[in-house]
Amino acid sequence: MKYIPFLKPKVVPKESYQHYLEEIDASRIYTNNGPLNRRFEERLLQEYFNNEGAVVTVSNATIGLLLAISEMKRPGKYALMPSFTFPATPLSAMWCGLEPYYIDIDDENWCMDEKLLEAALEELGDEVAVVVPYATFGTHLDLAYYESLLQRGIPVVIDAASSFGSTLEEQVEPGFGGATVYSFHATKSFGIGEGAIVYSRDHTLIQSIRSSSNFGFNDDRESGQLGLNGKISEYTAAIGLATLDVFQEKIKIRERIGAWYEQAWKEQKLAEAGWRLQGVKGKVAYQFYPFLCPSNRDNMYYVKKLQKLGIQIRTYFSPPCHRQKMFELHPRSSLKVTEDISNRILSLPVWEDIEQEQVQLIVRHLADE
Repeated sequence: MKYIPFLKPKVVPKESYQHYLEEIDASRIYTNNGPLNRRFEERLLQEYFNNEGAVVTVSNATIGLLLAISEMKRPGKYALMPSFTFPATPLSAMWCGLEPYYIDIDDENWCMDEKLLEAALEELGDEVAVVVPYATFGTHLDLAYYESLLQRGIPVVIDAASSFGSTLEEQVEPGFGGATVYSFHATKSFGIGEGAIVYSRDHTLIQSIRSSSNFGFNDDRESGQLGLNGKISEYTAAIGLATLDVFQEKIKIRERIGAWYEQAWKEQKLAEAGWRLQGVKGKVAYQFYPFLCPSNRDNMYYVKKLQKLGIQIRTYFSPPCHRQKMFELHPRSSLKVTEDISNRILSLPVWEDIEQEQVQLIVRHLADE
């Protein structure tokens, strides 16, 4: 049987950005928010944010989260977030001197449960320094709710690492007033190797994050605020520009693969057997395809089963953060839903060269008992 890997990233080929590399050679500007980086940011803002607000590139999404939390946090102790997320989310808060406080997730969309979040905000009051929701697996959050938190003086930084390319009912969403961080890691839908952006409707916030990502420099190149080196190079911007040229086609490919999984799901009658899908809003440019296995099984049963058949699947996010050594002592709400979903979650391959027959094979082997 032909081996089916979980990940097989496909960054644009060098021929597609060769002309940008020639521009770098001609300008002899290699980093420090050079002309290609500025062009990259301008195109991102125009093509994906309706030219509303501002974006800043950063070296990776973890740095983006760290800088956004550092800029937005108010005096307080806790960063409220789900445990069902990647470790970068709590680690970013910890680097900013905050303690993660884990909130359970909603049983349908697997994002932070807003009712439990409200209860925690009521209980903790001014001890809450920032709220850090995770847009689970690229789905959309209720931005109106998080805008209401901003109006109440509660900072919000959205971890939307997997969301770039997802659309809400074919409509341009209104610009969010907090900070939203998108990852451009090679494994993401908009994969350029490494890199990320922070977006906000608030131009002042983005300018402050830009300064922080460049040693806290002001216009006189003096450090006027806490900073680090979080910039991307012109070479990264070149790959980003070339990816923008073909990204709509990449989105269509990933949406088509998602449709293949949905079709195979129906053909194998997995819903009747106790399998579940994530409840998502809009169209998702899938990084991978998430399933929940039946409650009478745990996910590792299926990981081992498919591994024997030459098929690699993963279990994002199992274990969840609160079951990892670095984070296990942090305070939390009841995490009943998180525990259930993390024990059952399976992440299936979505790479751009995968074939429909391979998708059907994966789902068929999951269904076989």
